[in-house]
Amino acid sequence: MIFLMDLQMMLLDVIYFILRNTVRIFLRPRTKPIDGELVLITGAGGGLGRLFAQEFTKHGAEVVLWDINSSSNEQTAKLVHEMGGKAYTYTVDVTNREDVYRNAELVRKDLGRDVTILVNNAGVVAGQRMLDCPDELMERTMKVNCHALFWTVKAFLPQMKAQNHGHIVTIASVLGLFSTACVEDYCASKFAAVGFHESLAHELLADEVEGVKTTLVCPYIVDTGMFEGCKIREEVELLLPSLDPQYCVEQAMNAILIDQPLVCIPRLTYLPFLSRALLPWESNAVVYRFMGSDKCMYPFIDTMKKQVSNGVTNVVL
Repeated sequence: MIFLMDLQMMLLDVIYFILRNTVRIFLRPRTKPIDGELVLITGAGGGLGRLFAQEFTKHGAEVVLWDINSSSNEQTAKLVHEMGGKAYTYTVDVTNREDVYRNAELVRKDLGRDVTILVNNAGVVAGQRMLDCPDELMERTMKVNCHALFWTVKAFLPQMKAQNHGHIVTIASVLGLFSTACVEDYCASKFAAVGFHESLAHELLADEVEGVKTTLVCPYIVDTGMFEGCKIREEVELLLPSLDPQYCVEQAMNAILIDQPLVCIPRLTYLPFLSRALLPWESNAVVYRFMGSDKCMYPFIDTMKKQVSNGVTNVVL
């Protein structure tokens, strides 16, 4: 009897959330205020990280900027200050857990308060075929894109849980939901990031920590130079061009401000995510071939070869 009652309640909840999220597509829910929140952004020295810093500043939040490149990080802080915002810079190697923990304590000591929003944005790509790629570059991809999530969340989640207030944002990729050729290390790291984030979200839900929210951001290729040269079929590219970085960050912010658990950018990329689960593997492979997605990374790999010859070994998001 109890089982049947629980089953009925579960089905009603499923229907409710389907209807609620359908309505949200057309009627945007109210956004939460984040003025005065302390937002820590990894990989803040450029690309999406810099834009996130500016976007959070627009909404009245204070930003803590973590990046391994101190000069580019200071440039981001300068832009925030020019907007009238508050920014605090720290040079941190997120792959080094001791460095993460030490700087997390330093942030608390310097600012006298806890981080309330964590944006795990730092990311790298080696840009070489697996059999050609040095082991240390593949390891670095996993350390930055995946392992660092463990260290930063362990550093800041306890305080969020204690206060029952916080938000953890993971900037993953659509390549963490479905994959393509020649970026095995990157896809593995992003699939891992998605799995980490979803497990964490389930844990918070199971522990009834209602005040700590999570948002998983899975963008398509963003025009930051990270995947320079990546190209799909021309006709398809008209429907699915590379994302403008500002647009990507604005869409991510929209999701964060309404506590949306998952956002794929653009919405069209939900389709291959669903087809991967519903269609035979061979069917998806045929679609990839038609779209040019099966070899879309080939020109990117060629571009990276040229960059490596000029001394560039990793591209940072």
